[in-house]
Amino acid sequence: MSHIPETPQPIASTGSLTPADPTDPPSSTSTTSTTGLTDPAAPGVRADPTDRAEPPGSDAAPARAAPPPAAEPSATEPPAPGQVPSSRAARALHTVRGVRLARRLVQLYVGLTLYGVSSGLLVAAGLGLEPWGVLHQGLAKLTGIPIGTMSILVGIVILLLWIPLRQRPGLGTVSNVFVVGLAIDATLALVPTPHPLAVRIALMVAAIVLNGVATGLYIAADFGPGPRDGLMTGLHRRTGRSIRLVRTAIEVAVVAGGFLLGGTIGVGTLLYALAIGPLVQPFLRLFAVRPASSGSTVVAKGSPESAILRS
Repeated sequence: MSHIPETPQPIASTGSLTPADPTDPPSSTSTTSTTGLTDPAAPGVRADPTDRAEPPGSDAAPARAAPPPAAEPSATEPPAPGQVPSSRAARALHTVRGVRLARRLVQLYVGLTLYGVSSGLLVAAGLGLEPWGVLHQGLAKLTGIPIGTMSILVGIVILLLWIPLRQRPGLGTVSNVFVVGLAIDATLALVPTPHPLAVRIALMVAAIVLNGVATGLYIAADFGPGPRDGLMTGLHRRTGRSIRLVRTAIEVAVVAGGFLLGGTIGVGTLLYALAIGPLVQPFLRLFAVRPASSGSTVVAKGSPESAILRS
């Protein structure tokens, strides 16, 4: 029996297989990927050097630029409400507050010392004293106690009057009592009594101007009112009367009482009453200490009118 070879069956296909004609141009479908990018391996097509192939299986989104770091608070500015200051900003703010406190202390004691010097110069000029100086001088002549020491004693008595008035003294209040009185006695011990009238007038004018500078210094330091200022503001709050009325009543009473006791009233007393207010106002602004926690300027907690009354 003879062997008959089997005829191979055709393979079913979905399309015809025709050899590619080498003269035909490359098909666009063979050089374009499903992503629309040019296939760098396709013949006759130049690859774009800016195209970067993603690693296989990577579908990560393009990387975004990192946000800029948050700016630290300025070393001289306080942190915003609710913001925790950095360690550097906290140290800088602490330093600023320390410098501000040191300046206020210097202003306080320089101002009180100069106030005592100015009061002593008015006494040496002999042409009239400020209202409280008239009372101190009258009591000093009556008792034989130096006028500076008498100023300290009167200040202590006035502080005792703060208790029923419910006034709270500060560092400046207590310092005022002692520093001013000591400076008055020291000035009178060092400055000889002048005799020519021209010298006495010049001394009186210089003393009143210096008094305005000194008042601006210690009031702007903001360590509390002087004992006599506190008496005025305390009576104002308890009686409901105006500051102007209370101040006028106190000054008239102390001038009258001091004059009856032998205190000196003269042109210096009148010039002081007229000039001290206008003198103090510009020096309050000049010596104001800016707080470390805000941009505003605080001159003093009390009314500027209290600077006119002897503290």
